[in-house]
Amino acid sequence: MSNVEDFPRSARASSEFESLVAASPTALDAIPGAVYLCDHEGCLVRYNSEAAELWARTPPVGKNGIRICGSHRLFLTDGTPLAFEDCPMATALRTGEATRNAEVIMERQDGSRFVALVNIRALKDRNGAIEGAINCFQDISAYHATAEELQRRNEDLDDFFNNSAVGLHIVNGEGIIVRANEAELSLLGYGADEYIGRHIAEFHVDAPVIGDILHRLSSGEKLESYPARLRAKDDSIKHVVITSNGRFNEDRLVNTRCFTVDLTSLREAEAAKRESDERLSATYEAATIGIAEAGADGRLLRVNDAICEMLGRSRDQLLDMTFFDYTHPEDANEDAALYARQVAGELDSYILRKRAIKGDGTTIYLDIHSSSVNDASGFRYGVRVIQDVTTAKLLEDRLREGERHLRNLLEAMPAAVYTTDAEGHVTFFNRAAVEMAGRTPQQGDLWCVTWRLFNPDGTPLPHDQCPMAIALKENRPVRGAEAIAERPDGTRVPFIPYPTPLHDAEGNLIGAINMLVDITERKQAENRQKTLIDELNHRVKNTLATVQSLAAQTARHAKNADDLHRRLEARLMALSRAHDLLTQRHWEDAPLDSLVREVLLPLAGGASDRITFDGVPVNVSTRVALNLTMVLNELATNATKYGALSNDAGSVALCWNIRSQADAPRLILNWRESGGPPVSPPTRRGLGSRLMERCIERDLGGEFDLTFAAAGITCSISIPVPETV
Repeated sequence: MSNVEDFPRSARASSEFESLVAASPTALDAIPGAVYLCDHEGCLVRYNSEAAELWARTPPVGKNGIRICGSHRLFLTDGTPLAFEDCPMATALRTGEATRNAEVIMERQDGSRFVALVNIRALKDRNGAIEGAINCFQDISAYHATAEELQRRNEDLDDFFNNSAVGLHIVNGEGIIVRANEAELSLLGYGADEYIGRHIAEFHVDAPVIGDILHRLSSGEKLESYPARLRAKDDSIKHVVITSNGRFNEDRLVNTRCFTVDLTSLREAEAAKRESDERLSATYEAATIGIAEAGADGRLLRVNDAICEMLGRSRDQLLDMTFFDYTHPEDANEDAALYARQVAGELDSYILRKRAIKGDGTTIYLDIHSSSVNDASGFRYGVRVIQDVTTAKLLEDRLREGERHLRNLLEAMPAAVYTTDAEGHVTFFNRAAVEMAGRTPQQGDLWCVTWRLFNPDGTPLPHDQCPMAIALKENRPVRGAEAIAERPDGTRVPFIPYPTPLHDAEGNLIGAINMLVDITERKQAENRQKTLIDELNHRVKNTLATVQSLAAQTARHAKNADDLHRRLEARLMALSRAHDLLTQRHWEDAPLDSLVREVLLPLAGGASDRITFDGVPVNVSTRVALNLTMVLNELATNATKYGALSNDAGSVALCWNIRSQADAPRLILNWRESGGPPVSPPTRRGLGSRLMERCIERDLGGEFDLTFAAAGITCSISIPVPETV
């Protein structure tokens, strides 16, 4: 390394700075290193070729040239940018302070960098004034990289030693531990101050073993996985293997380097495995279920006593077979297909119920649980756990048959029947339940199969308060309750439920069964009975009043007792025919055409073919029917005696229709006689006219118009009727 202080001073009066500036280019190039000079203002004035080569450029010199340094940029060794005004050259020019063997990083214009070792000295005149400075620098990047690599390797080595997962220690020639890593200390539970500095033999359980180890190592022998036992701080014994060799200096053992691998867990695991294998083998043979191992082709590799007994074959016989050989022919293909998928790795395991042929030819049912044992290359063998379920299969068949029979019985019942589990979720319902509910319930519906429920008084009944819910919540049958089910279409069905809890053999609640008996017809019969009783009371009173009125009116206008008897009897018979017709209809609304036929045809006798009637189909209430009967009876009786039916040419026509009006629809009837004797108006109103007016106008609130035209009597009747007559 050149030292700028070693340049000879000129004998003449010129200063060092002037001498260097005046020196020839070859003189600066002769210096073994890169050199450049700056004047006192920092302007670059001279540099040699090695400096230009390191800078990778030839910067201009002088007042308009580069200042302070010829590199593109400067950095400290930690990468921090270093301004030219703060670099060592600027410091030397500013203060005269010299820099010895400092390291800086110079960056070229292409971005490449190198580490430079710089030596800088200020150049002064005879009076001590700073004229400039000289910088002699060298590229030490290679040295720097080598030093860093050496440091990194040392750090890696220390890291490997200290942080290795394997215990490491170094023992000197006298057997004293001089170094140990964390893994070694952690293995034995000692601190560094408790372990390092002590003789290695203190930690070995077996003195002959450590004596043999030290003897072999001192003899230059290498140890590979030498087994030993070490005593830990807590007095536990650690089983280890030691790999070690010695380092010698002129045939003298300097130290040994030992790797200590803890095998304690492995030895414990091996012991546990041996115990487990022994227990597994004992369990294998003592198991009451069959256990077999099979190869990829299905050949049996190992069987226990249970499977031999189960199949009625000896161990040797089974080990000379595949499990397909004793499988029932109808089940062999399914088992073979599943096992092939298991061998191929498509299935980890499978469960199968199949039939097998025993040694004596009898058939049994087996449940097969087949699983795989694999290694890195794939399938090794299959483990088949086999259970004889012949008895259970027969019981299951009988149980299924019983369930099928019970289900058929429930389906055949005319009443709605359904079951739930203990939480109230519907599990079964028959066809009658679907018909009653007006929908198909869903499995899992709560409490009831119906859509909506109501109490008998019409108030809503929440499903969680219905009789079935009460039976499940209180674990008791519910009897005597009634409810109303509403279908999605709005129709309602009254019913009586019979919810009954179901229990298992231990008495635990497992669900409930409910039968819903449709009582619609009974309710309708009860309503009809009540209506009939009420109507009977009303009609008896009305009939008695009518009879009383008929008797009084008839008596008032009768000529004698015979006339009274005849007229009263005719009118009572008409009333009786109306009652007969209503009785046939259960005192419900009667068809008007049937009523007309029942009243007119018997009265007309042989002239019935001269009576015609026609009108829209309409039903009339019992009240309208009774009053119309009396009116038609009077009209027909008069026509037979005096009117159109009293001769052989006359005829009667009756027609009716419904006329819509603002207040209410009205039933309009028109009676018209023709072809009979000439008609003359009566001189006074008779009993018949008054009776008809009373029936239509007073009893029915209608309108009655009787006209005695010369061509024949006409009668117009208008009666208010409901929308559905």
